Amino acid sequence: MEATTIRWGIIGCGSMGREHILNLAALGGAEVTAIADPEANSRAQAEALARQCRFTPMMFDAHAELLDSGRCDAVIVASPNFTHAAVLRDVLATDLHVLAEKPIVTRMEDGFDLLQLAAGRKPLTWVAQEYRYMPPVAEAIRMAQGGAVGRVHQVAIREHREPFYPKVGDWNRFSANTGGTLVEKCCHYFNLMDLIVGEHPARVFASGAQSVNHLDENYEGKVPDILDNAYVVVEYPGGTRACLDLCMFAEGSTDNEHLVIVGDEGKLESLLPSLVLRHSRRADWGRRAAWGQASGTGRGVDTRRVWDTNIRYAGAHFGASYIEHQRFAAALREGRPAEIPLEEGLRSVATGIAAHRSIAERRVVDMAEVWQP
Repeated sequence: MEATTIRWGIIGCGSMGREHILNLAALGGAEVTAIADPEANSRAQAEALARQCRFTPMMFDAHAELLDSGRCDAVIVASPNFTHAAVLRDVLATDLHVLAEKPIVTRMEDGFDLLQLAAGRKPLTWVAQEYRYMPPVAEAIRMAQGGAVGRVHQVAIREHREPFYPKVGDWNRFSANTGGTLVEKCCHYFNLMDLIVGEHPARVFASGAQSVNHLDENYEGKVPDILDNAYVVVEYPGGTRACLDLCMFAEGSTDNEHLVIVGDEGKLESLLPSLVLRHSRRADWGRRAAWGQASGTGRGVDTRRVWDTNIRYAGAHFGASYIEHQRFAAALREGRPAEIPLEEGLRSVATGIAAHRSIAERRVVDMAEVWQP
């Protein structure tokens, strides 16, 4: 192996763990040297895939054995949500770099504990919030931060999609295991909101329910309790507002992920999977209101498809995981800090937890109630 090759260990080799294997194989400069998972079938699938990618990993039942093996420079934590805290406590006690899947934890108490354990730690601790690297999303963020729409006043994100995918043992059917839908699925979107606005949320109001999905399922007398639709409004200290519109029984969507950024001077829209980016500037009418620019006509709207031709593997996230691995590897080799540090990943969990509390208690939740490190 080349001196610059990064030796990776993968903890948890379900669908996302295997996705990481494929990204690392496409990226180059990486070797998957160890894989750990307590499920024999998951291990077998991951080992077969790794060998197809010309990796020869050592296989382990337990993550502690992988961490003690001396075979890795960095690890990916892709185990079920409810195991993240325990696994990361062990990882943070080592000198290994770590890329940890979202949500970083399911409970804030665990997250605050991890923040203390990671304080002053030199190896990279990076949370995999890869949505910001999807090409049209990344371009929209770059343009917004560069002033393309003026001062940002509103951010809206819509995801209309299919229900949750099956997992080993269907662990994702219960909020106790996932942190709840607005943590499990939507921490990505809350992270995007914070990144675009450049602030931490002040308060959250949400409305949601489990209306359609999984109601006919039964697990030893327990019916799944995960929300399948919600609206979440997030208010920021500077006055900007963000809104999430989630529906998980809306398979009929053409573009199922829609990001809108509106400022006092224009508007940006990112559409997936079409990879379309739209940008418009408001008409300049001096001191008068901009009445002459009719909405809905498309006049003055720049529309283009955005892609990064350097992406060798698009995978399940429009190349975002590939780009994240590129940036992680560059940060590791160049001694730069993590682009998405532990606190940032935890902040996105906090917004999801506040949203669930808002739904349960039918009230606005001040973020100071949730963020108490």
